[in-house]
Amino acid sequence: MLKKAQACRQRLDRELAGFLQMMEECDVAKEMLPSFLQKVDVVSEASRETCAALSDCLTLLAKQEGARNFKLEQEQEKTKILSEALEALATEHHELEQSLVAGSPPSVLSEDEFYDALSDSESERSLSRLEAVTSRSREEEGQRLIPGKHRMSEGQDCGGGDALSNGIKKHRTSLPSPMFSRNDFSIWSILRKCIGMELSKITMPVIFNEPLSFLQRLTEYMEHTYLIQKASSLSDPTERMQCVAAFAVSAVASQWERTGKPFNPLLGETYELVRDDLGFRLISEQVSHHPPISAFHAEGLNNDFVFHGSIYPKLKFWGKSVEAEPKGTITLELLEHNEAYTWTNPTCCVHNIIVGKLWIEQYGNVEITNHKTGDKCVLNFKPCGLFGKELHKVEGYIQDKSKKKLCALYGKWTECLYSVDPATFDAFKKNDKKNTEEKKHSKQVSASEESDEMPMPDSESVFVIPGSVLLWRIAPRPPNSAQMYNFTSFAMVLNEIDKDMESVIPKTDCRLRPDIRAMENGEIDLASEEKKRLEEKQRAARKNRSRSEEDWRTRWFHQGPNPHNGAQDWLYSGSYWDRNYSNLPDIY
Repeated sequence: MLKKAQACRQRLDRELAGFLQMMEECDVAKEMLPSFLQKVDVVSEASRETCAALSDCLTLLAKQEGARNFKLEQEQEKTKILSEALEALATEHHELEQSLVAGSPPSVLSEDEFYDALSDSESERSLSRLEAVTSRSREEEGQRLIPGKHRMSEGQDCGGGDALSNGIKKHRTSLPSPMFSRNDFSIWSILRKCIGMELSKITMPVIFNEPLSFLQRLTEYMEHTYLIQKASSLSDPTERMQCVAAFAVSAVASQWERTGKPFNPLLGETYELVRDDLGFRLISEQVSHHPPISAFHAEGLNNDFVFHGSIYPKLKFWGKSVEAEPKGTITLELLEHNEAYTWTNPTCCVHNIIVGKLWIEQYGNVEITNHKTGDKCVLNFKPCGLFGKELHKVEGYIQDKSKKKLCALYGKWTECLYSVDPATFDAFKKNDKKNTEEKKHSKQVSASEESDEMPMPDSESVFVIPGSVLLWRIAPRPPNSAQMYNFTSFAMVLNEIDKDMESVIPKTDCRLRPDIRAMENGEIDLASEEKKRLEEKQRAARKNRSRSEEDWRTRWFHQGPNPHNGAQDWLYSGSYWDRNYSNLPDIY
């Protein structure tokens, strides 16, 4: 640009000199010549002044550009030195950690998705598990369950290995092979090149995956179907909202301690799950690759509910942490009551992805709307805070359409959720705030610097306010969970397949993906080869469509406005369960 400006100035000088010469040679009336030449002299002088000013500007810009280039080179060198220092620090920390915890399960980051990331040492504690429709709630003194027509036991959850009395199929209780150790792999060597990038576009080694597709991971919402069925059985709309809120909170609990990332679904990939014992069936499809969007549709086998949504996790890596902002609307319809509820999930953040113990938190507001009554439940997933007092806490209120508080909800998304009278809750919060202020004055802790380590909560469990009602409590994971990617009993069966199932499902089903199957069987090298092959095949198919100007067409879902809130959504087109799977793409 500077060279071009300099050339223009030189051209102006030449043109002006030529004009003056032409004027001198031109035959002009003598009486007009003096005034004409005087005017030309004025223009000429102004042009020279302009050229001089431009010349000064160009000189200044050239000096500034040189200074900027020098500073840029310095910053690039500093970045290189810092990157190398961080990598060395991460390596030393990794080796030290291994020497201290030899023999214990490894700790690792799940880089891509917001839902996978935590250290293994924490997984031994198993604070949060996907809230399976299992395990009867542990009722504590002073706790009361919501009354209803009938109570569906959490023990009806997914199979923990025990055959059901009604003869329904017995599901597996472990994977064919335990997970591989990730101790010899450094995630920093990959992520240091990706600061500021969209994580969905980063290719990660298969060792950081878990043997499930993201479509299967989405299916873990359904582990707590009993909460939906319970809501459907209740006559009071506030009690129904309580159950729906518990279902929404329980759905994010699966993100705790799941250190492996699910495989990114291929475009056109599908997954189905039919659980007669839990009373639902589900179909999901990867409807878009850039951006990655997964759509799902579940329905009760007793025609009591429909649950659907489309998820687009917007992910970013910011050096010390990975933050995921969930995009997309989740919708639950209770058919008997002609009610529809919509909400979105909270933001998830994974800390200490380079050095230190990995830990995860959910934060942000989740607003659940009953589009029939106008009632809303506003839940605040609290950030941990400086001293960790708010770690994992969830609080909120159910309000009617006039914003009158009907009840308060509180608990931890890793553990449980309670409801209580709002006046009682507000009084408790006021007293608790007073006690907290007194504790702060007694603590000799500097708040000037933020610690990267996970803050420890004041207590491991939730203090139960007198008069509270237990809505949901998390179920223990199976004893072998730490060796099985920290899977719940429900997750353990998601990739299960037998000959009868294989003859029914479409060829696009996740269970038939060779890379996931190889990893589940412990064949890590084969899994890596197959993952690379499938990615290359998908890229080639996209190029072929681009050359032929052919648009990708989804099979089971179509894009359109959500019928309840008007937001852009992917809606089920129907006909999947007719089992007509002709003309499906060859994606594996």
